[in-house]
Amino acid sequence: MAGAKEIRTKIKSVKNTQKITRAMEKVAMSKMRKAQERMVQARPYAEKILRTVGHLAQATPEYKHPYMIERPTRTVAYIVVSTDRGLCGGLNMNLFRAVVRSIRDWKEQGAEVQFAVFGGKAAAFFKRVGGKVLAQTTQLGDKPHMDQLLGTITTVTDAFRAGQVDRVLLVSNQFVNTMTQKPTIRQLLPLTVSKNADDQAAPFAAPNLKSSGFPWDYIYEPDAADLLDTVLTRYIESQVYQAVVENSASEQSARMVAMKAASDNAGKIISSLQLAYNKARQASITKELAEIVGGAAAV
Repeated sequence: MAGAKEIRTKIKSVKNTQKITRAMEKVAMSKMRKAQERMVQARPYAEKILRTVGHLAQATPEYKHPYMIERPTRTVAYIVVSTDRGLCGGLNMNLFRAVVRSIRDWKEQGAEVQFAVFGGKAAAFFKRVGGKVLAQTTQLGDKPHMDQLLGTITTVTDAFRAGQVDRVLLVSNQFVNTMTQKPTIRQLLPLTVSKNADDQAAPFAAPNLKSSGFPWDYIYEPDAADLLDTVLTRYIESQVYQAVVENSASEQSARMVAMKAASDNAGKIISSLQLAYNKARQASITKELAEIVGGAAAV
């Protein structure tokens, strides 16, 4: 029964693993619902300020904010939003592959790349593959707060204002549904206006104002520079925060699906091992019976 004993030990081990994966699946399901609630709650503010910034960008104020100034792209900064933990399928690797492809395209154009990262997985990835990291923030937890993000965001925006960075791209996982999370890369700075109102890749678009056909502007109180600086800064912060909460919802969804798949696979392995155990046990019993019958015949 040595073979059967080994198989029985393996079955016990796989069952213990299955218990862990099922527990992790249930925890991820609970966290996913809360993360989705935070994502939905953050969307109205992000959408409203996006529309407001779209209006301001299409106006022709006497003050041109530094965030709206286009210049030749010599240096590109990526703000990469990843997870702190693994066991969430290919969520992070799909995101990193998209970043690597984008980096290759920019380098072919002669641009240098830098990184600002959120999440331990992105920090470890860019440390391993190389690259200049301007700032990093890890251990955001299941309930990320804006206070945790401001340091890294400020580092990037200050570098853009100083001319050290010419373009800023935001990279994160977009939450489509429970089964689908889509890696997205979109331009954060400089702010540009889409020529087509249906262009979803553009940072924002205000088709009603675009079709007016004549120049116009707001009346700023107290001052256009102060107001624009505040609104555009809030816009950048809101977009990064929205990316972080969407990535958090994507993480929990991906982890729930991955743990369910692991539990199902464990069940298949247990069934296979159980069949092998039954065959080994049957062979052992048959052998013992044959020995008994042979001994009785010899007597």
